Amino acid sequence: MGIYDPFHEVSMWGDSFKVDGSLNSIASPMLMVNTNTEESKPEFVPNESREPSGDDQETTDKDVSKMHRRLAQNREAARKSRLRKKAYVQQLETSRLKLMQLELEIEKARKHGLYVGSALDDSYIGSPGTMTSGIAVFEIEYGHWVEQQHRQNQQLRNALHSHASDIELHLLVESYLNHYANLFQMKAEVAKIDVFYLISGVWKASVERLFLWIGGSRPSQLLNIIVPQLEPLTDQQIASIKDLRLSSQQAEDALSLGLEKLQQGLVHSIAVDPLLIGNYGFQMAAALDNIEALEGFVSQADHLRQQTLLHMSRILTTGQAARGLLIMGEYLQRLRTLSSLWSSRPCDPS
Repeated sequence: MGIYDPFHEVSMWGDSFKVDGSLNSIASPMLMVNTNTEESKPEFVPNESREPSGDDQETTDKDVSKMHRRLAQNREAARKSRLRKKAYVQQLETSRLKLMQLELEIEKARKHGLYVGSALDDSYIGSPGTMTSGIAVFEIEYGHWVEQQHRQNQQLRNALHSHASDIELHLLVESYLNHYANLFQMKAEVAKIDVFYLISGVWKASVERLFLWIGGSRPSQLLNIIVPQLEPLTDQQIASIKDLRLSSQQAEDALSLGLEKLQQGLVHSIAVDPLLIGNYGFQMAAALDNIEALEGFVSQADHLRQQTLLHMSRILTTGQAARGLLIMGEYLQRLRTLSSLWSSRPCDPS
């Protein structure tokens, strides 16, 4: 992988997709009408009704047809406009309900004097009794994410016990992978608000923080937990998993080395000459640059976690992938359960 540069992203995998498209133009024929003044001059015939000629009848039919088409287009445009308005109103109503739910949950946490993520750092609290809105939203969404993962674990367990078809298992696996993609997107948004919040791991259970690596779990560590429980594997699968584990470890080492260099740069930037007290402008600017680079580390670490999951699912069969995701989900759930038991343990006041 080479030495990691904190100001350049680690590129492990890349798929390029090219989409070619073309527009077909449709030429509309133009109706040519010969209007000779003398030939088209109307002739008055007393006491007799004038019979329409063949050309007049054809023109009238085309005008009527054009009018019907225009009316049909207007009706369709009006129908689409009503649907768009209805969808917009429904979206506003949904957003209003979500906002009300968020305000109620925040108020509930405030009344109980609790910080949703059990954070110990007051920098995440905007004012006494309140939380930074972006982080509060993430904490609530992450709580819902954990609940959904628990339900997905149960669905996978039931499907495997009932020997569900490969199609059913494939749908569950895709749903599970999309669930993790949503988590990585949520983390990317909150990293823009406060990257230290993610790296510190205060949003995770206490025992999970013991194994924290750049805002999450080490992919290679999860592979070490999952793979031994998937045997028997084919020789091809064993070789592919070995290569994947090696690539993950190399990427982890590169990111860890880059983070260490960033920390060293941060130390040097704030360790100024004591004779320059009161003139920290240049040093603080350099320190801020190093801190902003942390967001890239979290992004690349999550990218590595996501790519490891995707490649692992491609190496395994559908049934093996379902079992592997269930193993990983239950492992993380046991860490959370252990954290709850630790927090609720009886303590001796002495």
